[in-house]
Amino acid sequence: MSQLVKNYIGGQWVEAISGQTFESYNPAHESLLATVARSSAEDVARAVEAARHAYDKWRLMPAPKRGEILFRVAQTLTSRKDELARLATMEMGKILEETRGDVQEAIDMAYYMGGEGRRLLGYTAPVEMPNKFGMAIRDSVGVVGIITPWNFPVAVPSWKILPALIAGNTIVWKPAEDTPATAALFVQMFEEAGLPPGVLNLVCGYGDAGAALVDHPDVRIISFTGSTETGIKVYTQAARLGKKVTLEMGGKNAIIVMDDANFDLAVEAITWSAYGTTGQRCTATSRLIAQKGIKPRLLEALIAKAKTITLGDGLDAATRMGPLVNQKALDKVSSYMDVARQEGVSIVVGGQRPSELPKGYFFQPTIFDGVRPGVRVEQEEIFGPVLSVVEVESLEEAIRVNNNTRYGLSSSIFTENVNAAFRAIRDITTGIVYVNHGTTGAEIQFPFGGTRGTGNGMREAGQAGLNSFTEWKSVYVDFSGRLQRAQIDTDSVLGNWT
Repeated sequence: MSQLVKNYIGGQWVEAISGQTFESYNPAHESLLATVARSSAEDVARAVEAARHAYDKWRLMPAPKRGEILFRVAQTLTSRKDELARLATMEMGKILEETRGDVQEAIDMAYYMGGEGRRLLGYTAPVEMPNKFGMAIRDSVGVVGIITPWNFPVAVPSWKILPALIAGNTIVWKPAEDTPATAALFVQMFEEAGLPPGVLNLVCGYGDAGAALVDHPDVRIISFTGSTETGIKVYTQAARLGKKVTLEMGGKNAIIVMDDANFDLAVEAITWSAYGTTGQRCTATSRLIAQKGIKPRLLEALIAKAKTITLGDGLDAATRMGPLVNQKALDKVSSYMDVARQEGVSIVVGGQRPSELPKGYFFQPTIFDGVRPGVRVEQEEIFGPVLSVVEVESLEEAIRVNNNTRYGLSSSIFTENVNAAFRAIRDITTGIVYVNHGTTGAEIQFPFGGTRGTGNGMREAGQAGLNSFTEWKSVYVDFSGRLQRAQIDTDSVLGNWT
């Protein structure tokens, strides 16, 4: 039975002004899950006005009190964790174990950022003039526009919403059109925790709603996670309007496996990193860079592993990999099988839809062998359960291949040699580096983000995440009781001592 999903604006659940709707489907069964308000620029404007109206009261609420509300959000999420996880699985497909982890990240972030309400650290420093005090403090910015993807429909929004709120901003959130029901339930939990009306607003819809959010003159910050192509469009338009922007975009992540690696550990990590979330995550391992000595045995083990992965409905406890999110995603992943053949790459396992699952957007776990650095399947983000295997001779070659893509999010090396591990840490040019672990599994207390085409230098999570949603304000207090020059020379100061 499908549900009706409305926008949430100014503390009220409302239909789109036009009355138009769109539909959200369960990708495992292709069945209707929700009918959703389809927002236009008018709905976005209404939500921005609600956020602007709520801003002054929210920013003037003491930050510790804002933190207490975020603690209640964490408690609400904890009590309703399974409910939210199950809906996310039904709406975007990944297995329940993973969506529970998705919700747990939001719980962790709510507690973490709630604690920042009693910190939000600035700093003091000595000043040049006598009887004068200087400090730098964080200040809120205003209305924040947030645009998020479907693959982590709870965790990724939490990385943006929670630091923006604790900093004293108000929000208009446009979730992905594939996961609006999950977004609405997530917002309900903020409402239940006592977040004041207008502080967080939800507008569901397609790209035109997102574009209206970017264009609105009262939106001071845009925080975007999604494809590189869309992200560049968002960045370009926002820059024209003088807005602050934070981007998290694509990845073409690699695991390097050296001949001395812990073999069993590497096999497990590669399998999870390549096929978890059906390969639909920016941190997924889509390249395996294997040293020549270990590669044949490693490939054999990975093929055997891939064949044991059970596909099906993510709510089924026996399922280890769910469907792709929609038909468009399935078509894209399928198209790369032809690309691989044209490039002389071997498809050694998978490479097609499973015949036993005629309904749903399923695709087999797939491995490409004989992949040469620089070919399309080694360079382009496929965003599906596809692993490209590249053979190398040395650590230096492995690092060079790892770094030679347009993306720079996450990398990993498996080795028992501490010297090799530290050289890799030093020389790998991605935002995240793992040693003897897969390319996924970031924790909320550390900065998350990448280099090159993965982002624009901003980071989410940890202390760095606050930089996206605050401005620095420098404050000088002169208590000399007289006007002082802005600059004095050293000689005149020293002269006061003679």
